[in-house]
Amino acid sequence: MIKLLLLGTASCHLCEEAEAIVDVCRAQAADQLTVETVDIAEQTQWQADYAVRIPVLYHPATQQDLGWPFGRKDVNEFISGLSND
Repeated sequence: MIKLLLLGTASCHLCEEAEAIVDVCRAQAADQLTVETVDIAEQTQWQADYAVRIPVLYHPATQQDLGWPFGRKDVNEFISGLSND
């Protein structure tokens, strides 16, 4: 199972677009992918690292990320390049 974080913040229209894209990809991946939406305001370090880059799809196990802009093809390629946790 691949576990990802979708880093964003409240009232971010780009984050909402990213979430919709990731939801489609998650549905296609069935039971192979979980995605947790995280508000970067929860941690100071996330704010410092990602404030000007959100939305960002982040793989904690490898610390790889995919920054905006991205589409379904980009997300699927990102997921394909990751190993299962």
